[in-house]
Amino acid sequence: MKAVSAKRKPESASLRHASHGLALPASVLRALQKRRIYCTPGVSLEHQHLARRYVLRGVESGGAVSDMGRACAFVSPDGDPLPWLQSLDSIAVNGRHAIFLAESLVRVEILRTVRTCELAITLHTLSHLPGRNRPEVASAPLFRGRDGVLPFDLWKDEHRALRGKLTPIFYNRAGEVLHLPQRFEEVIKKVTSAVCCVGCKHSHVGVRAVAGGLKP
Repeated sequence: MKAVSAKRKPESASLRHASHGLALPASVLRALQKRRIYCTPGVSLEHQHLARRYVLRGVESGGAVSDMGRACAFVSPDGDPLPWLQSLDSIAVNGRHAIFLAESLVRVEILRTVRTCELAITLHTLSHLPGRNRPEVASAPLFRGRDGVLPFDLWKDEHRALRGKLTPIFYNRAGEVLHLPQRFEEVIKKVTSAVCCVGCKHSHVGVRAVAGGLKP
């Protein structure tokens, strides 16, 4: 009798979003590449040999042109800004801005197409399994907003003063307003600003590390 191999259970859409960021169609990815907007939402597991511990690594990145923007940033599970390991300077725009290391991260990612926005908030932690020294990255969705609407053209100079003060408005299928998670409202405002920051070259969310380096 032939052994029957077990089929791997398909990964749900919500888990794919949690692990890898927004699942974007190839046409959207091509449009972002054509506009030279580079966003790297992936979270990786890294080992600090001197400290003998594992940490998660995330990169704040992205930016905008007038008709499109994409950005992701990282905060603590409480919604507080994280100090960066290092900021990244580049002649190019709309790319990587800062690197973050922590044992738990919340990623906030937004895609903007003119005034229409997609939002995904996901939690990433270390999962320690019995009998294994190397942990796994455990990811979970916290909030998903679809087809949100920006009330103003924040990428235009006349609305520059409103950046960092507004978020997209999201509705459920019944047309009722979805309330954003309160502890993440400030970071959502800042990432909204990032997807409207034409030619972005700086971090919108991360903060400078204190002198002497990060605390363990």
